[in-house]
Amino acid sequence: MGTKRPRASVDAAVVDVWQREVGELSNRKFAHRLAASEDLVLRFEIFKKLEKHQGCVNTVSFNADGNILVSGSDDKRIILWDWQTGHAKLTFKSGHSSNVFQAKFMPYADDRSLITCAADGQVRHAQLLERGVETRLLARHEGQAHKLAIEPGSPHIFYTCGQDGLVQHIDLRTAAATQLFTCHSIDVSKADLPVVPLNTISIDPRNPNLFAVAGSDEYTRLYDIRKYKWDGSTDFGQPTDHFCPPHLIGDDQVGITGLAFSDQSELLVSYSDEFIYLFTQDMGLGPNPVPSPSSACSEASEVGPDHSAMEADEKVIPQVYKGHRNCETVKGVSFFGPKSEYVVSGSDCGRIFIWKKGGELVRVMKADKHVVNCIESHPHTAVLASSGIENDIKIWTPKAIDKAVLPTNIEQVSKRGLFHLLPFSAFYEDDDDDDDYDCFGGGIVEYSDDEGEEEDDSDDEGEEDDSDDDYLDVYDEIDDDDDDDNENDGDDVNENDGDDVNSEDVESGDDSDCNDGGGSDDDSNAC
Repeated sequence: MGTKRPRASVDAAVVDVWQREVGELSNRKFAHRLAASEDLVLRFEIFKKLEKHQGCVNTVSFNADGNILVSGSDDKRIILWDWQTGHAKLTFKSGHSSNVFQAKFMPYADDRSLITCAADGQVRHAQLLERGVETRLLARHEGQAHKLAIEPGSPHIFYTCGQDGLVQHIDLRTAAATQLFTCHSIDVSKADLPVVPLNTISIDPRNPNLFAVAGSDEYTRLYDIRKYKWDGSTDFGQPTDHFCPPHLIGDDQVGITGLAFSDQSELLVSYSDEFIYLFTQDMGLGPNPVPSPSSACSEASEVGPDHSAMEADEKVIPQVYKGHRNCETVKGVSFFGPKSEYVVSGSDCGRIFIWKKGGELVRVMKADKHVVNCIESHPHTAVLASSGIENDIKIWTPKAIDKAVLPTNIEQVSKRGLFHLLPFSAFYEDDDDDDDYDCFGGGIVEYSDDEGEEEDDSDDEGEEDDSDDDYLDVYDEIDDDDDDDNENDGDDVNENDGDDVNSEDVESGDDSDCNDGGGSDDDSNAC
């Protein structure tokens, strides 16, 4: 295990309190400095477990005030939580026919307007009325609809993206869905993937005219809605900029599962079977990047802010965040802190990873028996909500007495080549074997008897590869105390009985649900 951090004679937080009391630090600066304190990050532990869903929880999101948490699940239900008490304030059927992938409150709507998207391709609007909940269909995607992005400050306008590569603009005032464009590959050699299935979309909070989309290829595309002609007289499919680490250009083995903008317009990009990268606006490749297959020969370990072998005409290398594993599901990525001081991601090993923005890994927390998919930051204070393959939601607050210790072996995990995957585009191919890979569709991944090792190792050319086992062995040694901490939180679980609207039992769902067969703890099944 790791070495304990040196304890200062007087903690920085204590000094800040003293400076505030004597007038040397304003209340506003004190609140911001405290919320971004590493001392708090090191004291995160489980405060509550919210238990009521009957399937994997795929989405969690706070309202603007931060007192209500909304969640959506494979059980096709939406639940509004008072996360501080653990009580489910409202439960209702989403109207979707398959796994709910995202649910969000519309701002400035008195927490009575929610939007959802799901594996059935539907985009729906739920209104919480005095007489009950009304849901209506707003738009459809061909295939799964993965993500929503709300225009900052607007109670009416949001965007959607889906597996069909389509991006739609929706205005709740008219319930009209405008199909902006379908995302196409910029590499003409990829004839087998003319349309790029999209996993994620995000809007720049400093300039809401800009939004980014990403999916089953290596590029994040940035668009400016001001260039769209609402009479349809021009083609809006041309991005204003592209972002991609130099060594991944031309790499058809990777894709992007998560995007997030910071308040400083920095763009955070989470790659499958790769790392997380932070781009600034000056790192763009322009509207017409030229793919270079030779670029893919570079190793990810050579990428970082201290890279010394860059050519003079190369773009600035983005900041990289390492240690987690992103293969099995469509994982989000997010910032944490009042000024986006930290980067937060889930992992296939069931842990939450927290890095400083400069790239230093500062915290690893056990949060799920299988995979952590979603991590949501509270809008005002140091609170996190997480969810994954398990049926519950975990609320994290800095209430631990002792600071956590970061394991010393956390970055011993090898980078690329850990997982013998099909090309990323194969996740969207329609083959006849429904039990094969469907990592990004909420389906089942079949494992052999060796935990975490895929059955098909045909690319190994006859050589036995135990790198995946090495990965799991490393994480088996990480932060064993986390398991003890989680076991001690049983008293905080709220049973949630009786008071909810539409709280009748929900059927087990279709074949893509995580818990088919009722085995929620079955290690052989993962979304």
